[in-house]
Amino acid sequence: MDVELRQLRCLVAVVETGTFTDAGIELGISQAAVSRNVLALEGRLGVRLLHRTSRSVTPTSAGIRVLARARQVLTDVEELVREATSGHTRLRLGHAWSALGRHTAEFQRRWAAEHPGVELQFVRTNTTTGGLAEGLCDLAVVRTQLDLRRFAHITIAQEDRYAALPADDPLVRKRTVTLEQLRDRVLSIDRRTGSTTIDLWPATEPPGRGRPRIEFTHDVDDWLTAIASGRSVGVTAQATTTQYRRDGITYRRLRDAPPVDVHLI
Repeated sequence: MDVELRQLRCLVAVVETGTFTDAGIELGISQAAVSRNVLALEGRLGVRLLHRTSRSVTPTSAGIRVLARARQVLTDVEELVREATSGHTRLRLGHAWSALGRHTAEFQRRWAAEHPGVELQFVRTNTTTGGLAEGLCDLAVVRTQLDLRRFAHITIAQEDRYAALPADDPLVRKRTVTLEQLRDRVLSIDRRTGSTTIDLWPATEPPGRGRPRIEFTHDVDDWLTAIASGRSVGVTAQATTTQYRRDGITYRRLRDAPPVDVHLI
């Protein structure tokens, strides 16, 4: 037996209304039908999804995970039906950090003017492919070092690299900075979705000498927080400087760093 949409709807309704009776009223079916569907879903997945007492119904830890996915599935199905019946279409453009940078707003305006029948949605996803491999978008803008042989792709731009510095850092007084000036710093790197690696600094003898110390961060917000706190500095593509202007952070162009390739995949 496959998982059915009605089973997912019953699970969501029970959690949102708090009882099997109210879930049945919400869905227009009997309490017994709601119970059968939830039990069938638990049987299919092989896990208990709800804690049932005489006074309350709450999701188990497994139920919380399934509930989140169930809501997403039901939302996707609703959107599919809406698009199929109304003729309305959309294009989801994924990105991990900064979409199209300083061109984002202009692109949105031009798209609305030239393609009024196609809704443009920007989807930020903290994955190496900007959500494309996960099926969360139709196209994605990526700046990471990615094996592009897996995807249809085109290079749409090259962006200068910038140093992201705490606002009170002495280097802020300079108009531009160099990689050499960052060698003795702590460098925040998002190794999953960031565009920077330690290889920007050539290896020297003994190994590791002359390279920044590394602090790994989990996403762009974590990266920004580490820099604003003064714990570290960062290196990023130009698009970040327009998408993420934050108190406590100043950007300065790196005049001796190679540019970042921007790909549409």
